[in-house]
Amino acid sequence: MSKLRILYVANEINPFLKTSEVAEFVRKLPQAMQERGMEIRILVPRFGLINERKNRLHEVVRLSGINISVGEEEKPLIIKVASIPNAKLQVYFIDNEDYFQRKFVFHDKENKFYPDNDERAIFFCKGALETVKKLGWAPDIVHCNDWMTSLIPMYLKTTYKNDPIFKDAKSVFTVYNTEFSHKFGTDLVDKVKMLDIDDSMLSNLESADYEGFIKIGAEYADAVIKAGDEFKENLDELFSTFEKEKKVDTIEKGEDFEESYFNLYTELAG
Repeated sequence: MSKLRILYVANEINPFLKTSEVAEFVRKLPQAMQERGMEIRILVPRFGLINERKNRLHEVVRLSGINISVGEEEKPLIIKVASIPNAKLQVYFIDNEDYFQRKFVFHDKENKFYPDNDERAIFFCKGALETVKKLGWAPDIVHCNDWMTSLIPMYLKTTYKNDPIFKDAKSVFTVYNTEFSHKFGTDLVDKVKMLDIDDSMLSNLESADYEGFIKIGAEYADAVIKAGDEFKENLDELFSTFEKEKKVDTIEKGEDFEESYFNLYTELAG
């Protein structure tokens, strides 16, 4: 059997950036899967807090240079890469001057939520898929972590479903306790749209808030994983509605953590 190819997409990874449990999860799990014989790629945003010189990031010119559309605008995509110290893993960073050059992640220095975090998520999700296309590397599993990656399962089932790179890919969406209270503008649905996506496919996103992003990710993913049990009641209700249609599971850190994901990937890949 050929090696399973797992693409990890997340908003952060240790040691480059850590603001939540996502960073540690995305640091440990890919290495564990690589040690079990899987082929790994990792994609994260290049937030301005990441020190390029210290972490030895450098631009991958052959992957850069695409424009990504966000609503009516097109923004240039820059791809950088760095290696994780003491691990045979590379991380690809999605960068854009307008979206990721700030010295903060999702909130400014006054702790105000950036109103364009929706656009940053859209750019990141589209940019991640376009980067993988340019790499010419076809993943078996695309493992999306946290709300910022939640549009990827939908794009895989619509715009990219016939693309040779993604046509066989299955998606996993892991939800973390990273809720925010901000509500985005009414134009969110229009900005998210791509080829083969109409309004009816985006009804779960109409609330234009954290819950909307989680709903859209859970709706289109092939498996939904809860990172722990501490979720608000409304999200627990949401998970239970999807349990009838797909695998919804809780995988907590513990002895069987790596084994559980290994089995999940193998099962999904068929």
